[in-house]
Amino acid sequence: MSVSLGEGRTPLLAAPRLSGRFGVEVWLKWEAANPTGSFKDRGMAVAVARAVERGAPGVVCASTGNTAASAAAYAARAGIEAAIVVPEKAVAGPKLAQVRAAGARIVAVPGTFADAYDLALELARREGYVGVNSTNEDRIEGQKSAAAEIVEELGGLPDAVLLPYGGGGNTKAYARGFAEVAGRLPRLHPTQAERRADTFASAIRIVEPIHRAAVEDAVGRSAGAVVTVSERELEEAWRAVGREEGLFCEPASAAGVAALARGAAARGERVVCVLTGHGLKDPGRVAA
Repeated sequence: MSVSLGEGRTPLLAAPRLSGRFGVEVWLKWEAANPTGSFKDRGMAVAVARAVERGAPGVVCASTGNTAASAAAYAARAGIEAAIVVPEKAVAGPKLAQVRAAGARIVAVPGTFADAYDLALELARREGYVGVNSTNEDRIEGQKSAAAEIVEELGGLPDAVLLPYGGGGNTKAYARGFAEVAGRLPRLHPTQAERRADTFASAIRIVEPIHRAAVEDAVGRSAGAVVTVSERELEEAWRAVGREEGLFCEPASAAGVAALARGAAARGERVVCVLTGHGLKDPGRVAA
């Protein structure tokens, strides 16, 4: 069964001003062009379709926002239930609005993403739902398609790919996708917030990355490195993306650009920064 809202085939945009600023050839993978405004839709389309094939009455996930919006939308598209478990007061309002618009059930829990994830596992067991966090391999299979698109659009591998690092599932997916389509990896630079627990970049506000081992493996195989950036570096990069390239991304999406400012790429290299979500999902910082 196919459950699609038109995800994938997102633009890869040249970034001439950022290229001039950093002395590298910068390309921006604009994942905000996906149906619910984030990269999560690639994997969710596959995960929800396979849940339906297995006869599941619904899906469940823990989320800091983007997974929630995507799971709710694709469950509605498939005609099944969705339960969304979120850490209390940790999710941007527009993302919760997307969940409500799709008619999903929201369960808020005190504590962190890890607490929400534990409850999501319990709900999956109790109600027979399929868990659609990135620990579901169907999610990774869907998300790896972005790597194939980059290779096709560039006509080969970039020197480096820089992307936000929250739970780490997207790094795992890109590594798998590049290995399958090109037989090798570009240098991978997953970029995390120094203040994981309370960063203003809410999409990567995950204290314990579920895919830490897979990220370390991918980084090692690619000769890359995990980059850690401050709140100030994140904000400066986020504002630069908007003011210099005209793209309004959510703050977490600019993590890879912050890594560029940290020197993650050498002069003259061709790099791709993955902008994972739209700024309308987390617009509060604009007025700050």
